[in-house]
Amino acid sequence: MDVYTPQVWLPHERPSLPGSPSTPLHSDARRVAYLVVGLIVALTGGLGNALVSVNLPYLQGSLGVYSSEIQWLPAAYVMANVSMNLLLVKFRQQFGLRLFTELFLILYAAATLAHLFVHGLASAIAVRAASGMCGAALTVLGLYYTLQAFPAKHRLKGVVLGVGFAQLALPLARLFSSELLELGEWRGLYWFELGMTLLALGCVLMLKLPPGDRVKAFEKLDFLTFALFAPGVALLSAVLALGRTVWWLESRWLGYSLAASIVLIAAALLVEHNRRAPLLNTRWLSTGNMVRLALSVLLIRVVQSEASGTVGFLQALGLNNDQMQHLWLVVMAGTVAGMMASALTIAPSRVQPSLMLSLALMAAGAWMDAHATNLTRPANMYVSQFLLGFGGAFFLGPTFISGFGAVIAAPRNLISFSLMFTISQNMGSLLGSALVGTFQVVREKYHSSQLVEHLTLLDPQVAARVQAGGAALGGTLADPAVRSAQGVASLGAAATREANILAYNDVFMLICAVALATLAWLAARYFWDQCVVCKDSAGPNAQTGMANVSLNNSGSR
Repeated sequence: MDVYTPQVWLPHERPSLPGSPSTPLHSDARRVAYLVVGLIVALTGGLGNALVSVNLPYLQGSLGVYSSEIQWLPAAYVMANVSMNLLLVKFRQQFGLRLFTELFLILYAAATLAHLFVHGLASAIAVRAASGMCGAALTVLGLYYTLQAFPAKHRLKGVVLGVGFAQLALPLARLFSSELLELGEWRGLYWFELGMTLLALGCVLMLKLPPGDRVKAFEKLDFLTFALFAPGVALLSAVLALGRTVWWLESRWLGYSLAASIVLIAAALLVEHNRRAPLLNTRWLSTGNMVRLALSVLLIRVVQSEASGTVGFLQALGLNNDQMQHLWLVVMAGTVAGMMASALTIAPSRVQPSLMLSLALMAAGAWMDAHATNLTRPANMYVSQFLLGFGGAFFLGPTFISGFGAVIAAPRNLISFSLMFTISQNMGSLLGSALVGTFQVVREKYHSSQLVEHLTLLDPQVAARVQAGGAALGGTLADPAVRSAQGVASLGAAATREANILAYNDVFMLICAVALATLAWLAARYFWDQCVVCKDSAGPNAQTGMANVSLNNSGSR
């Protein structure tokens, strides 16, 4: 029998799309097992990159590289993750879920194991690229496993949990990555990543997904599109990831890379636009609904970058990750609460209100953080970070469902939707980090100039502060001139710290403004749509319909 011949399914078993598993009835114990495996697989797909992202300064020291070089690690992950989403859907449709699962997990484990024996930046970048490829596969795989745990009437809840499990990776990485570094420095992170990969591989081999239909999906022009699109996305990711570190206007290669990425991506879209059966449906992606969805996801991801600003702010105060553990527990609790609340309240009619609620909560959290001082500590940020964690997890499921409904109606647009959602998520994260970092640097220079402008030794208060700073070192420094120089350095460090605090306050206020602007845009669109629906229901056609109903009723009487 041809493997591409559609199988005969019962109505409740039929796969929603080619390449996805069927949905037979399961016992309660098996449903629980699918849910656990879905959680493990989804965490494996995101935890490796999260561990690296939150420990970049430590990895920089361990690998002996510059700050600009270590930024290639998160850039390589995004490059591979976005590019592979272009081919993974068709790979799954043509070769099946089993090969799809086992191949990418084995590849991931092999790359991670090899890096443990090759100590260098090049091998670290290769592992991040492999992690990005496998992360794209494991995210979808975790969703499929989670969906098997829910009956048909609760499958929307399964979608919310399936896409939300990966959100737990970042707060989890902040909770225990310090212990992994203590065990084996940078190798501790990679041993744990390897262990998670092997655990996920064992789980999917023991508990397999139900089979699905396979179709011949690949065409020759698909690989031309990939050859143009993948390097374009790679160059764009490199620009966003490294622009703040090497500075946007100082490195000529950034401009060349950006120009080349625009040309390559535009060429790929041009090829797809003129295909009879495109890999990317440019006409569908350019519709108003899809553009609004992509823009809203992108803006919300920019708002979520407030978390990186919080870490930078606390580090500017001299705190390290060990002193923020309780804060990350609060963020973890907020993320879990947001995910559960979204799963319990999800409904197609509530998608837009859910997005607006998540934005309102994140705007409130950013506004609370915008009033920080040098006395602010993690305990003062529990409420704001809980709101941000809750809002960030609450929006993801409704957003995914709002776009996936259109895919069910037109399955050929699955790759287009998958790529759009992935680009909005990953590029939004890179863009958010780049904007936050750049804005913070610019504002720090501004505030520093304003503060230093008024620091002169002719001011008695400044002179007294310098003298006090030098007197604190009187027991170790006998030379008055050296003590005075140290007092000036101490005052300069305090001014820099205050300038950083003011700059981060500006960052948090900017994020609050972006969240409120996005909220206003979504609210205006939502109420406009509601008004149009009300107007249509009260229009001439509706009146004619009411008249016909009235006539029919009178005739029956």
